[in-house]
Amino acid sequence: MKTLNALPTHLRKSLTWDQGTELARHRQITPATKMDIYFCDPHSPWQCGTNENTNGQLRQYFPKGTDLSVPSPKRLLEVATELNGRPRKVLGGVTPAQAMERLLSEPGKPLGATTA
Repeated sequence: MKTLNALPTHLRKSLTWDQGTELARHRQITPATKMDIYFCDPHSPWQCGTNENTNGQLRQYFPKGTDLSVPSPKRLLEVATELNGRPRKVLGGVTPAQAMERLLSEPGKPLGATTA
């Protein structure tokens, strides 16, 4: 919750999650973050494509079923930094870190690949 609340208001309007156990405490998270939380339908991974893609990337470091409370915060930050440094097609070839920097410095500027 601390990390979510650190984001600027315009970046934390809602959160969509799959049906995993990671949001079992959504009733506490919603009022604490003042974010609407939505859940994808069960067995519908296409409704949460970015989440599924991220899960696949995380499995390069942590096998499926790994308890993420076990690795040190330092290790989790190392993995997050590495993943956020990989360019993404959906972001027009920029990295998530670059996209976040743009969202923070230029809130009205659109992100992502263009179809033009």
